[in-house]
Amino acid sequence: MINAVKHRRAVLTAAALGAAAVAATTAATTASAAPARPAAHHAPAKPTVVLVHGAFAESASWNGVIQRLQRDGYPVIAPANPLRGVHTDAAYLAALLKTVKGPIVLAGHSYGGSVISEAAAHNSHVKALVYIAAFAPAKGESAAELSGKFPGSTLGPTLTQVTVPAPDGTTTTTDLYIKQDKFRAQFAADVPAATAAAMAATQRPIAATALADKATETAWTTIPSWDLVTLQDKNIPAAAQRFMAHRAHAHTVAVNASHSVTVSHPGAVTRLIEQAAHATTR
Repeated sequence: MINAVKHRRAVLTAAALGAAAVAATTAATTASAAPARPAAHHAPAKPTVVLVHGAFAESASWNGVIQRLQRDGYPVIAPANPLRGVHTDAAYLAALLKTVKGPIVLAGHSYGGSVISEAAAHNSHVKALVYIAAFAPAKGESAAELSGKFPGSTLGPTLTQVTVPAPDGTTTTTDLYIKQDKFRAQFAADVPAATAAAMAATQRPIAATALADKATETAWTTIPSWDLVTLQDKNIPAAAQRFMAHRAHAHTVAVNASHSVTVSHPGAVTRLIEQAAHATTR
């Protein structure tokens, strides 16, 4: 009786082992026959957007644009533009750009356009230039010359001058501010009054000589450019902006805005920057 029980257990164990072996073989065969899964597709990394402010403004003037770009996943840098002179400001920006890994979309507002045009020269990482109500000078041209090329700028009478020590400590230079009581009408007519008042109080002056500096580099001749023209601009007339955009063969849009379009129309500014960014990843 005991032997019969043992024999029955042995038979059952062998059967179980055989079934397990068959199952394992079947699973292996099925796995080998299954088609390989396609490799996951990784979208290209988004370029870093570098935003350069102009005269009578500061980095916070880009805040509405920065928030939208960051929400859409773009890395953003908005450095303080020294506003001391095109060549020294461009050298400062060029040094910063060298620390950025990967492709760059470089945007400049107003005088910042002159700075990015020079700073981007010979930097292969800068894939697009975006001019926002900005200067895009050719070699030998200055901001002052371009703003006076067409009628419409009323900036001059709104300025006040402050004499300050130059960096060398032995001479002086002249800084320009927009008079606070003239600031909104001149610079930010479509910005809420309280916001414009804060902008007037925090404006950063530009050295008067910076507006007379002549361009020595024109990165827009070799790097694709985009241009936003502000139709109600009292600093850089829309006609001057259109002239520069046409000359640069820029992808151009027009907005019925004041010079402070980065504050009053951050959505439109962001859309143009993102169009430029998309073009760099095609």
